Amino acid sequence: MCGIIGYVGTEPVAPLLFAGLKRLEYRGYDSAGIAVLEEGWMTLFRRKGKVEELEGEVPQQLTSRIGIGHTRWATHGPPTENNAHPHLDCQGKIAVIHNGIIENFLDLKERLIAAGHRFRSQTDTEALAHLIEEKNDGDLLAAVAATVAEAKGAFALAVLSEDDPGRIIVARRGSPLVLGKGAHGTFACSDLPAIAGWASHVLFLADGELAELTEQGFRVFDHAGNEIDRPTQPVGIDPVSIQRGGYKHFMLKEIHEQPRSIGETLREKIEAERSVIDLPSLEGVEQSFDRVYLVACGTAYHSGLVAEYLWERILSVPVQAVIASEFRLREMRITPRTLVIAVSQSGETLDTLMAVRRAKEKGATVIALVNSLNSAIERESDGAVYTRAGIEIGVAATKTFTSQLAALALLGLFLAEKGDEIDAPRLAEELDALALLPGQIAQLLASEEEIVLLAERFHNASDCLFLARGSLYPIALEGALKLKEISYIHAEGYPAGEMKHGPIALIDAQMPVVVLLSHHIAYDKVMANIQEVKARNGIIIALTDRPDDPALTGLADHIFALPFAHQISLPILYTVPLQLLAYHIAVFRGTDVDQPRNLAKTVTVE
Repeated sequence: MCGIIGYVGTEPVAPLLFAGLKRLEYRGYDSAGIAVLEEGWMTLFRRKGKVEELEGEVPQQLTSRIGIGHTRWATHGPPTENNAHPHLDCQGKIAVIHNGIIENFLDLKERLIAAGHRFRSQTDTEALAHLIEEKNDGDLLAAVAATVAEAKGAFALAVLSEDDPGRIIVARRGSPLVLGKGAHGTFACSDLPAIAGWASHVLFLADGELAELTEQGFRVFDHAGNEIDRPTQPVGIDPVSIQRGGYKHFMLKEIHEQPRSIGETLREKIEAERSVIDLPSLEGVEQSFDRVYLVACGTAYHSGLVAEYLWERILSVPVQAVIASEFRLREMRITPRTLVIAVSQSGETLDTLMAVRRAKEKGATVIALVNSLNSAIERESDGAVYTRAGIEIGVAATKTFTSQLAALALLGLFLAEKGDEIDAPRLAEELDALALLPGQIAQLLASEEEIVLLAERFHNASDCLFLARGSLYPIALEGALKLKEISYIHAEGYPAGEMKHGPIALIDAQMPVVVLLSHHIAYDKVMANIQEVKARNGIIIALTDRPDDPALTGLADHIFALPFAHQISLPILYTVPLQLLAYHIAVFRGTDVDQPRNLAKTVTVE
């Protein structure tokens, strides 16, 4: 959530700031702003709404070559022009942009007001601008360092000053910040897509570090002001990957990229000739555990729930998926023999990062399962497993989710193999089944028009129920989440056996009920649940690998056929049509598919 972009160099800054902010729109925001030094004067442009609307208000003749820009996702105060970033000090000489939350801002604000500072917004960020003003005696870097030391919370910030016109100062604690160097200047941003194609080499700022950006490059410092020498790395993102490529939305493009993303996630980790799983980053990780926790948020939590179902079939220790924000509050049984798997697309999800730190405090071994290299969660873990989904722009996770499922399936098999809990023939069978997934998903995508017709019929529904059992139950949760995220239809996922314990009261002739059923998982019991829905005139949309079952064809209003597949593959296969259904319903309803209201791609606040 929120986006940061900063640039100092030889090119006009405004076009670069706006291009970078547009590339960060997927993170979620409700207002935007930029600050530039135009002929030495601090010049500010802000407004509620979209970046392109702000861009239309900025004079094209600006010549400034240094500036900062921001997209805000409201936390303190509603989305308004006054609450939009950047925020200024009393004299209007210092501009600050900030991601995260300053937890002690009320105390700081009260003290600063008592000292004569005038606040213009309701935000926590403005306190930073006034605090830097108070501490600035001519050394902007030292003033930012002193301010960061006094601020509590998780944040990333960038600071521009009229009195220090050749540099930008940035700092990080908890919220991601990337530095980049290109042929025409130096960048800072909250995520790599913002500077792909412009910066050739980058450095990921670590917690507690500050940096100075000038036209020539950047210098990194610790909290005490000591310069740190760390190597940069090449930018790993192709600018083509952040273009829609002929698709109407990024989400649709990313749904159709799943044969590739899953294939790459699997191929990297399997020596196919010997049916061996190769995870070299886990070589030094202890393989004997008393229990396993999978901690995550949102869609990533659903992938953890799937892993719980799949892993308990092959591991002899207890396996439990836990919502990361609750993991810290509960008295979990964590010992030095506990394994914690932290699942996060961005690797920066703050609740998951805090859960990792709690686990490490208790001596647990932590493995990060992430899609982003050099993320905070990866750096604080004992080992890492990467999904190879590539950059995902759509706020609603699609290819990153199925790549997580694929990687978790392999990780579970890897742990079972190392613990001598799975024999070679069964391991080979499971790996062979996973290898078929790219082709099977391509087959499902070829049936998209069937999903479009369903979406057209049901896009005006006000509610929807998703039912499943076993490892498909988390997919029912995910299907409901996707639908409500992008179409704003109220949707709930339930274990089919729980329907009689409450949700059945909602079912009537207007209620679409999406049922996931497979010959592998309690087929007859789910069929009985379908009978109960039909007895109350509910509309049955069945996704099944037994589409020709006469009993089902006599009950279901619509049947979508899935390939006859191995149990380990089912969660991924059943996910794809649900993604398409949510997408096309949202398109028919005219919602903002790629940037749904109130949502953020990367949640870096608690």
